[in-house]
Amino acid sequence: MKLQKSTSLALYSVLEFAANPGRQLSAAEIAEKYGASTHHLAKVLRELGRAGLVESARGVGGGYRFSGNAKRLTLMDVIELFEDISTRTGESDEFDESSEVGRALGAVMAEVDEIAKATFRSITVDTMLKLIERQRRALALANTLAAT
Repeated sequence: MKLQKSTSLALYSVLEFAANPGRQLSAAEIAEKYGASTHHLAKVLRELGRAGLVESARGVGGGYRFSGNAKRLTLMDVIELFEDISTRTGESDEFDESSEVGRALGAVMAEVDEIAKATFRSITVDTMLKLIERQRRALALANTLAAT
């Protein structure tokens, strides 16, 4: 399953904001961190704002901050703002459906898509933040051990 650029930017943004819910971040800060166009990110942030996941503050020192509930918001909630992923049937034009092998491969890909959707529905933003923190600590430990 491949997500659109807007969807990826939305996930990055929500996770950045939720990691520091009281802090305001500018679109430029996030765009620079993830190598995105500020203009494109602004469109994504507007959609997140309409969904009630971020709030914006204008003017000097303005930016965006998280306004969602990290313990209840799932990755699928964010993804569905930008893609109609839940209604996909898993059918694709990757494989030739006129052959037995193509149909079998298509069926496997449909199953993979269903598993991916179930996973996106089961993982909250809070769970992602905990995963990110565990990875950060593991990397710090590995760097410390490598330095000794």
